[in-house]
Amino acid sequence: MTRIELATEVGADIDRILAHLVEYNVENPPARIQEIIQAISVLEYNPLIGRTVNSNNRELVIGRRSHGHVALYRYLAEIDTVFVLALRSQKEAGYI
Repeated sequence: MTRIELATEVGADIDRILAHLVEYNVENPPARIQEIIQAISVLEYNPLIGRTVNSNNRELVIGRRSHGHVALYRYLAEIDTVFVLALRSQKEAGYI
């Protein structure tokens, strides 16, 4: 099973997403954050599932539309580890 490591900056990304959900009165913001974290866990078994962004990074699309987010990550096969580098809403990432 592939190990997943979150960059320190991802904590700030999660805080920003949570604040946005609270600001717009989204129902049960902590559950929405949990859904995002659970979706990232798919990388434990499928680290190459995300689309290639450049030669080193990949993007995992999580959810869709107003529930959509994108996790930017890098997989290092040599140590069987995924490093999640950033987390953005799909709107921030320019998908919607």
